[in-house]
Amino acid sequence: MVKELHSDVSDKAAGIDVTDGFEPFAQRNDIFTRAFWDPAVRCARSDAFFASYRMEATPRRGDGFGQRDFALRNASWLISDVMTDRFADQGRREGFQAPISADTPVAPVALKVTDSNEMSREIKKVARFFKADLCGITGVDSRWHYSTRIDTRDLSDAPNNLPEGITSVIVLGHEMDADLVDTYPAATAGAATGRAYSQEAATVMQLAAYIRNLGYEAVPSMNDTALVIPYALQAGLGEYARNQMVITPQFGPRLRFSKIFTSLPLAHDSPKPQGVRAFCDICTKCAEACPVKALPFGPPEVGGTNISALKGVRKWTSDAEKCFGFWAKLASDCAICLRVCPFNRDFRKWHHRLWLRLALSPLRRVALWFDRGRGGRKKPGAWWSAP
Repeated sequence: MVKELHSDVSDKAAGIDVTDGFEPFAQRNDIFTRAFWDPAVRCARSDAFFASYRMEATPRRGDGFGQRDFALRNASWLISDVMTDRFADQGRREGFQAPISADTPVAPVALKVTDSNEMSREIKKVARFFKADLCGITGVDSRWHYSTRIDTRDLSDAPNNLPEGITSVIVLGHEMDADLVDTYPAATAGAATGRAYSQEAATVMQLAAYIRNLGYEAVPSMNDTALVIPYALQAGLGEYARNQMVITPQFGPRLRFSKIFTSLPLAHDSPKPQGVRAFCDICTKCAEACPVKALPFGPPEVGGTNISALKGVRKWTSDAEKCFGFWAKLASDCAICLRVCPFNRDFRKWHHRLWLRLALSPLRRVALWFDRGRGGRKKPGAWWSAP
């Protein structure tokens, strides 16, 4: 039995607007899984998209789409792929269609935890040691859990269960390489995504092993088991944006997220709204830059245009079919919406921190004006030729 502790978390503070029509999401309806079973999505181009990750599809010519670009992208996924494929014969594509199996038994004697706040501080310290760039903690909220997962052998629905006693979700953020992100939608940029996934695979497995050695249950998870974006919002890591991403004050949208479900007694973080929603209300740079116009221009709405949309939540929702169709055409992933986002900045630099203060203030229109001309694509060849 999973114990839910989310009643003290304000949906409003997290920017979450759930309506009476809400339905938990079935994993078979995510756009990548649909590309294997849904004729409306699957086509020769989608098959070539997946084949390109095995170099079975010939890379096309052009800056950012040559053999070395695809080679870099594919190599960046290696650690994630090795982990993911371990139990493919059992229908478990771990980290994507199933939670990651435990490689460490739960210690028979549990460490006594007398201070959940101190334990949370310790977990965040260990997470940083294992190369997580952000870490927040929140309670279990079954609304975000997939109603069913997928058995990849026959694409049938499979139970989506967690061990008994789970009370907390540790949400981890993993920064994507800024220089590569600037080259999207090139295959070269896909290496930023792949490297982040490989890093998060190692991080969640190591942090979960640490918790299990303390004598508590811990289930490492990437894209599987539950939607990570609402958990990241509830854990106080950032705010939801028009481009369907979480904007963080440290890295903007330039992150991948993972999570660990655990029974370890932990104090929970709270949402920290700062004003991203108000900025996105006046900014449509991501929607304007999308080649296939898959992103919305208007205010958040309930539902979406197809079955890959979460039902019963008022939010900005993309047209997943248009988006994936463009990915398939490229044979690589596209994140132009991430690249052009005004929050895609290096906030370690003082002038970007100053811009952030302006963007989150009533002077947000001035901040948007200062952002004009930013977010252009950098040539992948320049990345290769740089020292």
